[in-house]
Order: sequence, then C-alpha cells, then structure tokens
Amino acid sequence: GYYADRWKKLLIPKSSPTKAYFDTSDQDPFCMYNYLLDITTWNKSIRRGFIKVKITDYAGNTVESEMNSEASTFQQYKRVKILTGFYRDLDEISKISLTFSTKTLIGPKHKLRILQMRLKSLNNPER
Repeated sequence: GYYADRWKKLLIPKSSPTKAYFDTSDQDPFCMYNYLLDITTWNKSIRRGFIKVKITDYAGNTVESEMNSEASTFQQYKRVKILTGFYRDLDEISKISLTFSTKTLIGPKHKLRILQMRLKSLNNPER
C-alpha cells in the first residue's frame, strides 16, 4: 500500500502518464472492486440518465454497483464507457442486469435498448 500523502510520487513517473484506481469504500472491509462498463445503445432518440449494474454469480450471490452521480448521454450506435464499482467481487458471473433511470419524477418513462455490452474487471483484467 501507499500512504495517502505520498501516492503521487510513487505511482506517477514523470516520463509517462499513469491512471491509478484506488480500491477503497466506506464499508468494512473498505475494498472496492472496479469494473468498466462499455455499452453501445440502439435507441434512435438521445437518452440521458444513470445506469446501475447488478451482477449475480452461479451460487446466486448478487451485488449492485455504486457509481458516481454524473448522468451519461446515450446516442444510437455510440459507445459509452462508465466506471462502476462493487463492494464485493464475484469470480464467475452468471447474470448481468442493467437499470436505466433519468431520476425524474415528472415526464415519460424511457427504455434504453442495448445493442452490445461488455463488463471488464479493472482489478482482474484477465476476466
């Protein structure tokens, strides 16, 4: 591990840029498992909103994502990449569920049609 006040000097060399993902949460044991959600939507109209991801393993264990509060814009045939995290890591995922929300109480309900989706573990890239 790295001390919080010294991580930058240790992780970011001056010659090349580096991305760092910190695996911490506010719940015991304070681990966070990060995933990259890469989706391509099929809707003809532009949709703006939030996505929650729920993953289930073959034993029936389920965990729901914790994401940042920024809304994403979804356009037809455009890829959108979203960083998402889970408090628990599941080794063998059997099911992935997405929930799309505009977080508005007034107005029509919209569906988001997914053409292609990939969920990649940043902690275990070989998965």
